[in-house]
Amino acid sequence: MSDSLKRNTVKGVLWTLIDVVARYGITFLVSIVLARLLSPREYGLIGILAIFIDLFNVIVDGGFTNAIIRKQKANHIDYCTVFYTNIAISAFLCLLLLLCASPIAIFFEQPELAALTQTMSIVIVIIAFAIVPKAKLTKEINFKSQTKIAICSAIASGVIGIILAYLNFGVWALVWQQISCQLINSIGLWFAVKWKPTLDFSASSFKDLWNYGWKLLVSGVLGSLWTQSYQIVIGKCYSTTALGLYTRASQFSSLCSNNISTIIQKVSFPVLSKIQDDADRLKQIYKMIIKVSMLVTFVLLFGMAACAESMIYVLIGKKWLECVPLLQILCVSMTFVPLHGINTIAIQVVGRSDITLKLNIYKCIVNTFPLIIGIYTNVYWMLISSIFSNLICYFLNVIYSRKLIHYSFIEQIKDIIPSFMVAFTVFIVTYAVSFIDINMYFKFVLQIIVGVITFFSVCKIVNLQEYHLLLNFVLKRS
Repeated sequence: MSDSLKRNTVKGVLWTLIDVVARYGITFLVSIVLARLLSPREYGLIGILAIFIDLFNVIVDGGFTNAIIRKQKANHIDYCTVFYTNIAISAFLCLLLLLCASPIAIFFEQPELAALTQTMSIVIVIIAFAIVPKAKLTKEINFKSQTKIAICSAIASGVIGIILAYLNFGVWALVWQQISCQLINSIGLWFAVKWKPTLDFSASSFKDLWNYGWKLLVSGVLGSLWTQSYQIVIGKCYSTTALGLYTRASQFSSLCSNNISTIIQKVSFPVLSKIQDDADRLKQIYKMIIKVSMLVTFVLLFGMAACAESMIYVLIGKKWLECVPLLQILCVSMTFVPLHGINTIAIQVVGRSDITLKLNIYKCIVNTFPLIIGIYTNVYWMLISSIFSNLICYFLNVIYSRKLIHYSFIEQIKDIIPSFMVAFTVFIVTYAVSFIDINMYFKFVLQIIVGVITFFSVCKIVNLQEYHLLLNFVLKRS
């Protein structure tokens, strides 16, 4: 890897890490306050809205973001073409959501969903305006500006949400928090990017980007449906309270897995795209990414599962304790998220968006089994079965990535087993502390201390390579 690419990669990782830690740390702290002011049912209502907002945002993107990032010589006309395409699609989907607001409320048997859906529909257009500026900054591996903007929007929207929740606005506090967050973020990105759209649109540019992006669009839609399908089943077959508990548990587990996956995908895609023609270097960097990221993923998620009860009690209160078993199951299931993301990036980097589409079709088929189990049994068995479906989907991912970068399933398993064993040891020791009969606040602090000491001790004893890579990176950047 060239010196300039190394510097850009390190800067990208560092600023994306700061972005994730600061922005999601702020969001996490805000959510703790909001969880104490709001009920599981109110979180359940916002969870239903997320099903449609997330799906429509994937459609608005249309796969153009990755297409334009991957394109080696994207020009001004390419960016204008993508910008106007995004705006047109978002306006149509916003109108569609407005028209579907009442049917959505009837389907989920929640009358207040109609007004909530109509208000939240504007988020689709707001996010569409931010897609091209964000893609341009990402292509330039400029995560510093994105980080500053994201932190400001998280703080400002968090304050708005807390004030409204304190004033008894209920679920509307969450709605206006999300709208204000996206609006501030979009405005900030336009100030940061050195680009302005002109009245240019190229059919040939659209066709070129569409040929790569449409498969990512379809696979993104399938992926969104795959992710949101659990919320659809819980929201329809059970209660909004049950969905609120699931949403809360999912947010805690996602705090680790999704954020790690975000860091990996945001930085690795533009970086690996630059060396897509060098198979040896691609595989070498790819192996390093998997080993280091999975060490962090396993340890954080297994540690969270071990102290789930004391953590929930201390952070958001006794009324949320019913989500503890859901959180513990999700912590195991979510360990596969970064692995899915890394293998998908490898496939996209070499230009095989058709394989990404094919994989998401397979994943949706495999994922129907946990949903069927959830419909006829309960939420717990649905989530337990999702662990096995995620494992199967990971195996399918590796089958294709192996052919493209020659990194087999056996090699990957050998590379991540040491990290798994370290994390499992941390889990056993930390979970053992939960049997001590002491105050929950003291127990939570003790579990964190014991978990951290166990992690560092085991890594030093076994002389774990990825631990030293991670430690060297942190020390050199400090």
